[in-house]
Amino acid sequence: MMTSMISATVLTDRFDRALLYATHVHGGQVRKETTIPYIAHLLAVAATVLEYGGSEDMVIAGLLHDAAEDQGGEPRLADIRNRFGDRVADIVRACSDSMVNTAAGQQKEDWRTRKMLYIEHLKTVDRETCLVSLSDKVHNARSILRDLRKPEIGSTVWSRFGKRPKEDTHSKEAAGKDLDEASDRETGGQC
Repeated sequence: MMTSMISATVLTDRFDRALLYATHVHGGQVRKETTIPYIAHLLAVAATVLEYGGSEDMVIAGLLHDAAEDQGGEPRLADIRNRFGDRVADIVRACSDSMVNTAAGQQKEDWRTRKMLYIEHLKTVDRETCLVSLSDKVHNARSILRDLRKPEIGSTVWSRFGKRPKEDTHSKEAAGKDLDEASDRETGGQC
């Protein structure tokens, strides 16, 4: 008797190129106030997307989800679109709370405004984008929890983010609530 198997996501040389690109774009960057190479976060997000059955485009978007937001804004997004296609670029854009080019001297809006607008935006995203965004948020939460449990770090972890823990908790709770509501919807293919 044969058992049915779900087909595995095949990663091609596009994934290889995206990994090299992410390593280049975020080269030398570390997670806030740690010695952890930033690529570790990007790999964790991509791995989570892959573990939940994401397509190659979604996995690549997981690798590149912070590239435009943190490393070049719209010009970086245009480069991603050129190299990896419209779908990857669209997911990266939808996972970004800001598209300003800080390297060119542009300033991001304040943290709270960006996060509240992003939470509202999550209500409109499709399931694929939702999976990439949630994979990012889950890894961020796991990283914070890991550091909260370390005696040498503990609650000082919150100082990395330049805001009070209550503000960050409120943001994450609101995002979780909105994502729960979105997942309950049956129409529009939203998450």
